[in-house]
Amino acid sequence: MEKRLNGKRLSKASRSGFINYGIVIAAFVILQLLMALGLLSNSLQSLLVPTCCYIVMAVSLNLTVGILGELSLGHAGFMSLGAFSGIVASFLLADAIPFAPLRLALSMIVGAVFGALGGVVVGVPVLRLQGDYLAIVTLAFGQIIKNIIMVLYVGVDEKGFHIAASSERFNLAEDGVAIIKGPMGAVGVAKLASFTAGFVLILITLAVVQNLVNSRSGRAIMALRDNRIAAESVGINTTKYKLMAFVTSAALAGAAGALFGLNYSSTVASKFDFNASILVLVFVVLGGLGSIRGSIIAAALLYVLPELLRQFGDIADYRMLVYAIVLILVMLVTNNDSLKALLGRIIPKRKGAASHG
Repeated sequence: MEKRLNGKRLSKASRSGFINYGIVIAAFVILQLLMALGLLSNSLQSLLVPTCCYIVMAVSLNLTVGILGELSLGHAGFMSLGAFSGIVASFLLADAIPFAPLRLALSMIVGAVFGALGGVVVGVPVLRLQGDYLAIVTLAFGQIIKNIIMVLYVGVDEKGFHIAASSERFNLAEDGVAIIKGPMGAVGVAKLASFTAGFVLILITLAVVQNLVNSRSGRAIMALRDNRIAAESVGINTTKYKLMAFVTSAALAGAAGALFGLNYSSTVASKFDFNASILVLVFVVLGGLGSIRGSIIAAALLYVLPELLRQFGDIADYRMLVYAIVLILVMLVTNNDSLKALLGRIIPKRKGAASHG
């Protein structure tokens, strides 16, 4: 009987995962058709890659905030690590790998590796903290990374690779090329990112996060979220599973950062400030803590909403005000017990349905 129930539970979790894949694939096909028919404006087309990046950011942060239950306010720091390491990798691989998609893929892998390394550096000491202390330390990490990148100079010349912490110490030969120029950020970047690459990255992110959540490790992570003391009492290694979720989340953010950085001809560290971390956290909260599908939908709609409002004449001047009002209304609706009960009667929730759809 127990095996049959476990099989049933797994099948429902798998069904929820396939629905998430279906939503992403359907959206990709529809948008490709709209672009082919010329029904998507250039301004909206320019938002496709960043939207994919923020969907990945939201899903990955939900792994930390919703699945693990730890508040992180420095997720943009991992994104910036991935962005600038990916840009440097892309430049260094330009001659060896002229094929752009392959170079983009390798740059995203490099970004994921640097994001994961950042997750390890922050996670090992920080995950011993809880609550507000963890949030404060991750916030400080995001600011530290941004400030370091703003004074970082990276370049290459006939003598090899150069890196310095100030312009005075950054000396390149005449044929040298600067990749990162301190406060100016990365300039002259080859734009390799594409909507297809963003679509693939979202699918990879869903595969990683959903398989982790539905695995034995995922159940251990959620047990820590629900009751840490009880989980430790049955032998669950707190540090191991917290670090697993945190590093996975950071690696995915790094890959998204590499894609984001290679979507523009220039990128500055200020793009990955505290506001960027809060924006991603807003997507996670409004989509529902622990809800992967909610993170996808919230990130896609809320990131594009200001640009959509820009299309409506007089409203364009007040688009950020309308955006803020929409956020407040969504929060009121999602925290109203009467409305929740009404929606529950209209759309009855099946007994035993997976909570992390």
